Amino acid sequence: MDGVHNGFNRIYRCFLQLLRPLDGLGPLALRLFLGPIFVLAGWNKITGIENVAAWFGNPDWGLGLPAPMLMAWLAALTEFLGGIALVLGLGVRLAAIPLMFTMAVAAVTAHWQYGWHALPEQTLTMPWEWRKDLIDEGVARKDKAVELLKAHGNYEWLTQAGNFTVLKNGIEFAATYFVMLLALLFTGGGRFVSLDYWIARRRGLQEKGW
Repeated sequence: MDGVHNGFNRIYRCFLQLLRPLDGLGPLALRLFLGPIFVLAGWNKITGIENVAAWFGNPDWGLGLPAPMLMAWLAALTEFLGGIALVLGLGVRLAAIPLMFTMAVAAVTAHWQYGWHALPEQTLTMPWEWRKDLIDEGVARKDKAVELLKAHGNYEWLTQAGNFTVLKNGIEFAATYFVMLLALLFTGGGRFVSLDYWIARRRGLQEKGW
């Protein structure tokens, strides 16, 4: 039994050694997934900053946040500049912190009251959904909308680009991005595939963590 155990350990160590030169691919994938999302989100806020500030500040149909123009600019620049930093792999750990804060604020202020799921999934993908009532209501409204469209519109043409749904708007995306950013906070931009790594290497810093 000890021989089998030792043999497995040797194979596993060899496997880890083979993976080590490629361990930057995980952080790279996270960066290239998240970076463009934040760049576009930030740019859309910048180009429509007045509307964003109005939504942030209005207590009736918006978020009711204080200093809405300041908050709008902070969110816009954090997403835009942070997204660029992620794509380049420059200051990844530093960029992750304000982006995580932005996602946490978005989850609490804009999405929490709608539960977890972004879409009204009839089959739950996560067991901790706390607004199952909205799922039932969303499905009922979708079914009614489909009924009306079939009765009064060209439903086949209307659904050629995709089926209709009702946005539930839960925290799912914000929470997912937060977790991905948390991973980058601890891994950094990745060995060989980030500017952080090459800057650290040029300065003679340890490679571990870069």
